[in-house]
Amino acid sequence: MRSYSFCMLTAAAALLVPCHALSCPGLPELSNIPGLGGLLRLLSKNSDCLPISPDTEFSDVLENFRQRLSRLEGALTLKGKIAKAGEKIIASNGKKADFSSALESCEKTGGTLATPMNKEENRAILGIVEQYNSYAYLGIKENETSGQFEYMNGTPLNYTNWYQYEPNGKGTEKCVEMYTNGNWNDRKCNLYRLTICEF
Repeated sequence: MRSYSFCMLTAAAALLVPCHALSCPGLPELSNIPGLGGLLRLLSKNSDCLPISPDTEFSDVLENFRQRLSRLEGALTLKGKIAKAGEKIIASNGKKADFSSALESCEKTGGTLATPMNKEENRAILGIVEQYNSYAYLGIKENETSGQFEYMNGTPLNYTNWYQYEPNGKGTEKCVEMYTNGNWNDRKCNLYRLTICEF
């Protein structure tokens, strides 16, 4: 059963999407949401509703909305636990994989491995780790300098939550996992850990 928030977001999307886009693949199933089917039919019949505006501000708002909706759609395809932290959506389908498979799984849904950049994001990821009671890989890797870690895009970490005396793998443990208490540990990349993505 879809949540009230999802229904409201879908309705908002229907109101913001230009009419000619209402015939896009995937939208017919939206007509099954109680109360939304009639709205979609009304909008699709009215050729003058919400024409595309050359207004830059409106275009920017619409593009931002499309990006946020795309991230939500990616998170929903996982059909598992979902959390929100700031602008990020954190989600997991509960499956375990090695680091490269976990990263690939997240990228296929339009996201990447969850990467906490502050306490709020670390808590959101921890919430999912606790629900599954399983360690999870984070989107952090060891760089060329042994013992130095960075985000997947190569930028240095601006937030850490290492467990006491970690990281200690010094070149042998190139990936990072989150414990069930929210602390981090450097670990080998070939172990099976919970896949948590961010969008």
